[in-house]
Amino acid sequence: MHRFEVWAPTPDTVRLDVDGSLHPMHRGESGWWSADVDASPDARYGFVLDDDTTVLPDPRSPRQPDGVHQPSQLHRLDESVWTDSSWTGRQLQGGVIYELHIGTFTAEGTFDAAIERLDHLVDLGVTFVEVMPVNGFNGTHNWGYDGVLWYTVHEPYGGPDGLQRLVDACHSRGLAVILDVVYNHLGPSGNYLERFGPYMAQGANSWGQAINYAEADSGVVRRYAIENALRWFDEFHIDGLRLDAVHAIVDHTAVHLLEELAVDTRRLAAHLRRPLSLIAESDLNDPSLVTARSGGGYGLDAQWDDDIHHAIHAAVSGERQGYYGDFGSLQGLANTLRQGFFHAGTYSSFRGRTHGRPVDTRRIPASSFVTYTTTHDQIGNRAIGDRPGFYLSPGQLAVKAALVLASPYTPMLFMGEEWGASTPFQFFTSHPEPELGKATAEGRKAEFAEHGWDKADIPDPQDPDTFTRSKLDWSELGTGDHARLLDAYRGLLALRREYADLTDPSLDHVRIDYDEDARWIVMYRGSLRVVCNLSENEVTVPVGGSTLLAWEVPISDETGSSTRIPGHSFAILSARR
Repeated sequence: MHRFEVWAPTPDTVRLDVDGSLHPMHRGESGWWSADVDASPDARYGFVLDDDTTVLPDPRSPRQPDGVHQPSQLHRLDESVWTDSSWTGRQLQGGVIYELHIGTFTAEGTFDAAIERLDHLVDLGVTFVEVMPVNGFNGTHNWGYDGVLWYTVHEPYGGPDGLQRLVDACHSRGLAVILDVVYNHLGPSGNYLERFGPYMAQGANSWGQAINYAEADSGVVRRYAIENALRWFDEFHIDGLRLDAVHAIVDHTAVHLLEELAVDTRRLAAHLRRPLSLIAESDLNDPSLVTARSGGGYGLDAQWDDDIHHAIHAAVSGERQGYYGDFGSLQGLANTLRQGFFHAGTYSSFRGRTHGRPVDTRRIPASSFVTYTTTHDQIGNRAIGDRPGFYLSPGQLAVKAALVLASPYTPMLFMGEEWGASTPFQFFTSHPEPELGKATAEGRKAEFAEHGWDKADIPDPQDPDTFTRSKLDWSELGTGDHARLLDAYRGLLALRREYADLTDPSLDHVRIDYDEDARWIVMYRGSLRVVCNLSENEVTVPVGGSTLLAWEVPISDETGSSTRIPGHSFAILSARR
């Protein structure tokens, strides 16, 4: 006998369909319906609302073997598969994150194929694998942010069992796992939640109708999101969650959804006896996200920091379009590396208003901010999905890597950047509905045409080749500049492991010198000096020391008080000989 339950306060009647047989359900308190029915462990089931005949999937479906429009399937993970009983987790502080997309990380695009590449990540020196969203969405491939069934795992990737195998394989290699989750919106196809109850709010965000976290009957909806998060931690042994675009979560209650999630996550971490991390993506430059609850904040562990990316990218590349407009100077880069945000209560020309709030560097560690040379957004949301290696030299890529990986922040890599992958990462979708696919493609072209791009150059996200082009080419690793850049990444990450100065999270310990005209910058990390030449010309920098790692061979003068650094190059020097 299996108990089926669903929250459905909107319909007057709810019937349960189990393998084609209909059963009445009993309405209990607060709109919850239940029925006890004999069912096989892998039975297909769904709910029929009122006089409709359509069998709708369970909002908390554990598996969708036939897609998000079809009935759900009962499913439990096989506990005998787990081999990680000795896994005690990883603290985010001191860690290195590697973001990947399951569908394009390998040619096969599955969890099992990704397992075959984990040894590369271990050898590289990363400690966290961050997987872009894998919850249920319509179609075969997608970035993952169009999910509509949060509790299930996309079948073409390998379904829930495949995710279990990937997490277990990561843990066996000492790698923690972060899962990207989306609690700010639902995708455009397969969202039946409104037919069950008031899951959606009156307003909207950039991607569609907002979710009801603060209006009438929002209590169950809040638990729908929070219990989903806790399920990844508990049942799937996930170590951390990356919370997509939390600035788009509309919640004006006294205890914000994020704070409530943080409280419940700490409680579960104590029970599981391993650290569980919450990392927010936010456009607000608001340090209260990572301020402890005792200090009036939400109590999250970290947040993505686009300002550091923008400051580094604009300074190295020279790009100034769009949101890069305020960035590019070495003064701005130095200030951002020292204080976490570029816009910290300052005017943003891109937004046309004052933006951000200063970071209290005495109380908030730099490790609470995740920084990167690039991300899926910073590549895929360019018109043609071009990686930095398409328009920067290998030396410039190495300089960006040095500034990120030798900074006091928590560094994150995007798959393939470590060898300067030649494949793009483009925006791709596979909406089965022709009208939705057409609207997505036309909207993409119109958006970039406004910024001067020729529509003919913008890839059609619905074209299968757009997806195929975005898959990594693993044959590049051992060739030419790819191999050389990979060696630089390995060397930088090895230094992070060897020298405590590089993982010191205190921003008060960071000192920076620079020359705006000569285009060099030095980041002092304890006894180490991270010297970067952003110019194409050789420069002489008034700092000396023994060379630990360099992109091009630096030359120190006889007194040891200055060093010549080749163009588009970096060197990490030690003051201790």
